Amino acid sequence: MPSASIHVHKFGGTSLADAARIRALGTLLDDGAGSRLVVVSAMHGTTNALVELAATARNGGNWHPAWEALRQRHLQAADALGSDGPHPGGAIAGDFDVLHADAAMLATRPVDADRIEARIHGYGEVWSSRLVQAALGGDAAGWKRIDAREVLVVAAGETGVVVDWAASRERHAGWRAAHGTCNAVVTGYIASDAQGHATTLGRNGSDHSAAIFANLCDAQALTIWTDVDGVLSADPRLVAEAACLPSLSHAEANELAYFGAKVLHPQTLAPLQSRGIALRIRNTLRPHVPGTLVTAHAEPGGAPVKGLSVVRDMAVLELSGNGMAGVPGVAERLFAALHGAGVSVTMISQGSSEHSICCIVRADQAERGRAAIAAAFPPPGNGAPAQSVRATPGICVLAAVGDGMVGTPGVAARLLGGLAQARVNVRAIAQGASERNISVAVADADATRALRAAHAAFWLSPQCVSVGIIGPGQVGRALLSQLDAALPGLRSRSGLDLRIRAIGDSRRMVLSEPGMAPDTALDTLRGEGSQAADLDAFAAHVRAEHMPHALVVDCSASDAVASRYAQWLAAGIHVVTPNKHAGSGEWARYAAIRDAQRVGRSRFRYEATVGAGLPVILTLRNLLDTGDELHGIDGMLSGTLAWLFNRYDGSRPFSALVREAMDLGYTEPDPRDDLSGLDVARKLVILAREAGRELSVADVDVENLVPTGLQHVERGEFLARLDELDAPMQARLEAATAAGHGLRHLARLDRDGSASVGVVALPAEHPCRHTRLTDNLVQFRTARYARNPLVVQGPGAGPQVTAAGVFGDILACVQASRA
Repeated sequence: MPSASIHVHKFGGTSLADAARIRALGTLLDDGAGSRLVVVSAMHGTTNALVELAATARNGGNWHPAWEALRQRHLQAADALGSDGPHPGGAIAGDFDVLHADAAMLATRPVDADRIEARIHGYGEVWSSRLVQAALGGDAAGWKRIDAREVLVVAAGETGVVVDWAASRERHAGWRAAHGTCNAVVTGYIASDAQGHATTLGRNGSDHSAAIFANLCDAQALTIWTDVDGVLSADPRLVAEAACLPSLSHAEANELAYFGAKVLHPQTLAPLQSRGIALRIRNTLRPHVPGTLVTAHAEPGGAPVKGLSVVRDMAVLELSGNGMAGVPGVAERLFAALHGAGVSVTMISQGSSEHSICCIVRADQAERGRAAIAAAFPPPGNGAPAQSVRATPGICVLAAVGDGMVGTPGVAARLLGGLAQARVNVRAIAQGASERNISVAVADADATRALRAAHAAFWLSPQCVSVGIIGPGQVGRALLSQLDAALPGLRSRSGLDLRIRAIGDSRRMVLSEPGMAPDTALDTLRGEGSQAADLDAFAAHVRAEHMPHALVVDCSASDAVASRYAQWLAAGIHVVTPNKHAGSGEWARYAAIRDAQRVGRSRFRYEATVGAGLPVILTLRNLLDTGDELHGIDGMLSGTLAWLFNRYDGSRPFSALVREAMDLGYTEPDPRDDLSGLDVARKLVILAREAGRELSVADVDVENLVPTGLQHVERGEFLARLDELDAPMQARLEAATAAGHGLRHLARLDRDGSASVGVVALPAEHPCRHTRLTDNLVQFRTARYARNPLVVQGPGAGPQVTAAGVFGDILACVQASRA
């Protein structure tokens, strides 16, 4: 069992960036352990500088300035630390004299240049160990120093450095016998080979050093102090919402480390796992954060997947041919060829047809691998079946990891569904029998979008949707206000992150990478940072490669914007709009929009084009989708005209009501836009097309309530002559009243496909005779609702209710993407 008396701490280069940080390390070591081992990396940036210095010396360049810069940095740190305790400057100055001699020797290009270069690379840890020992009080405070080159014995292996455990354990026991149980500072990264020559464990090898010493000491625990809070659910540079994982099992950590989790070294875990030593990863700058605990069995998480990693710069090697099916040894020959060529395989996939087998390799090894496979499977001769070998670069591997995946149905479906919704194509997929890892190969260009989509699909972060808003008029402003009020709750309760990344009007636009707050978006558009409107650039920004989902909200009344819908939908951008031009415009454009939805796997939502926030289109769609048959539609589809005819009883002239409606803001600036009936005709066309009728506005019999002589005069003249509407309308009212009817403005779609818009006389029992104010009312007559038609009624105009309809469509699009 692990000893309760030893705790190993490892500090990375950022934790040792300067004297102030080195001095602060002592406060992090009060863990109650009987003794502590502190394994240190080089000061931040030192190893890179030493590698460059060695390369410069080997190539005959001037390495002296780099040597002097390193010397001054470390001696200054020694002076700062030496003022409080033992001064390590003399020992460090001696180390630099040895480095000077090594660099001078390397410049002569000796036969053992590789050995000297390796020794130079490891000086950083020697210097930092002296600084840390001094900061902790040195020998006087009971802190010894271990030069790992005197203890660790390693050799090069095919998969990296191999530890000679027997020799290392013997040397460590000798050191302990000589010094007893004590606290010690240990050089990370460096070791010796069997001949006693200095070597290294490879870049980022100090974590491995710490794990090795934890194993040798039979330590209770190892804490790796770094510059992040722990192991995150994804790379935070790619997924800003990545969360710190409180715990991982050794198996989960192994999978994540292999697939590039930056905070874990692939070889760190094995020495700990074999002895059951717990590993905790913590942030030096935020020691109050508990970090990530890695043990044999971690606490289960809320989702089956705990973390996701991406490995970039990969390639697909594919061997295919008709002669592979049922032939034993094909895979053996392929992988033997790759082994012989020194090509490492990251992932393997083969279909049950055995027609092809593919593997994922590093891009820089792909051509070597292709040539080796081609040599192992030469061109056919004497009637042998043909084989082909292909190498496809530009690939990355996305891995989903979690113990919770074991035995949980639907994990692959959720992963692949999230990728599909983000329009990411999967080239290959692999899952081991352990079920802890599902790996997919996708195009490298899709890496960030794929990672974000998968992260959201497993509820590891809110589902991020890139949103662009066009036309911030009354409806657009109301929508921004509603978004401002609702977004915090949507994020916390529903895991939705609607991010406004673009806003524009007919003249200007603003494209924001991080996104804009809804309450300041309009100010941003009016500010100096705006640019000339460009719909192509607007859409391209919204549909950025790193964003998994994109949506454009068109709150304008622009036909030019509507003409872009098909292009956007085909590109995978969802479109939500109250703009009626697309739904009621030319049929060819409407058909193109429908086709584009299928191509782009995108959604076109336009509930607010008819009835504002009322569920008119949704109700019709549900009726038809459940097999009902539409017989006809009657609708009061204009809030303005509904108000006029709800009030028109002959007690006041019709023109007086029109003027009152203008004063109340119910009409368009020119009331003829309402009285013409054209807007109602567009709404009726939208409903007819939703019902599968190939109808256009030209096919609708539209009654214009404006006399012919007033239709084309100037607005001022029209308003001056408004009372010319009164006599004809009064005559129609009297005729309707005489028959016991009342006048209403109605849109009608009949079973035979005929459509009309105009004023009709309706009996008292008709639902349209019982509306209020600006209510819209739509009556559906269907096979199911024949005797008692289905009615949808409510406020059908106004920016607030229209914006609410738009907002509902936005949420419907996003929720459908999560299904």
